[in-house]
This record gives sequence, C-alpha cells and structure tokens, in this order.
Amino acid sequence: MAETSQGTSGVAERYASSLFELALEAGTVEAVQAELDKFGALLDESDDLKRLVASPVFSAEDQFKAITAICEKAGITGLALNFLKVVANNRRLFAVPGMIRAYRTIAAAHRGEITAEVTSAHALDEAQETELKAALKSVTGKDVAVSVTVDPSILGGLIVKVAPARSIRLFAPNFPPLSLH
Repeated sequence: MAETSQGTSGVAERYASSLFELALEAGTVEAVQAELDKFGALLDESDDLKRLVASPVFSAEDQFKAITAICEKAGITGLALNFLKVVANNRRLFAVPGMIRAYRTIAAAHRGEITAEVTSAHALDEAQETELKAALKSVTGKDVAVSVTVDPSILGGLIVKVAPARSIRLFAPNFPPLSLH
C-alpha cells in the first residue's frame, strides 16, 4: 500500500507516537530507534520481506511468525520486537516504513533536532555525512538527524527532504551534482 494515503500516514503516526511514549517511559528512545533502523535496513534489502509486509495475502498469524523469526535472527529485541509483533498481529505491517519514519521524526523533535531523508547515488562515508549535517544545520538553523538511502538511478548528487513539505537542493564540494528528474 502506498504511504501517500491519509489513512496510512495517520496509522503510522499513531503507532509511532504510542511506541515513542512507551520508549520514553522506559528510557529506551535511542535503542528503539536503532532497532527500528535495523529492521528498516532489512526491509530495504529484501524483496521477500517487502512482499511479506505489503501483501494482504499473508494471514496475521503468518506475518506474526515470520516477523518474530526475522527479528530474532537479526537480533531485534525488547520494545521494538514487541512493537513489530503487535503491528503484525493487527495486520498493519504495510505501514511499518511510515511508522519508522514517523518514530525518527518524533525522536528527533524530542532531541531538538529535525530529520532529513537523504537519497544519494552512492553510499556516504562518515566525513560526507558529517559535512552534509553541517550544511543542513547552516540552512535550517537546527541540528539534523539524517537517514540516508542509496538509489543509483539518480546518477549523482543528493535529494534531501527536510521536515514535511520542504525540500532542499544541496550542492557541496565533496558531493557530485544533484540529478533532478
């Protein structure tokens, strides 16, 4: 299902908000974010996992068993594991990518940061990511939490989305020029 529908994003935000409240209460906000990021990376890398998450063909029981096994094998534990199990049981796995993005945004706001989703033609090294964060801070005036996705189809450069409905075109000396489509 597409993340563009009002219902899906609403579901994602409600689930993420509830998870954040539980993580805040438990003092595990950063740990939960790391676990969700780990699951997001698995999702990005596996077409089979994407199918499991998106397809209504799988029963809630099948999704629950698969998510449990995948998370345990990946070392995802605690609140994040329990959260993903609840999401699977409630047949809301299709909204997990949006839930992860919403959780990142809520956690960043709690830390006084804003979030930026960055699509790059190639993986960024640590120095490039640091430079990117500094450039975004100079543009936004706030610390920026960055989530980088690699998409070789953009050929070069970066696509940066900061906060809702705001995009920044960024050209920096160590980055190839931005390819617009």
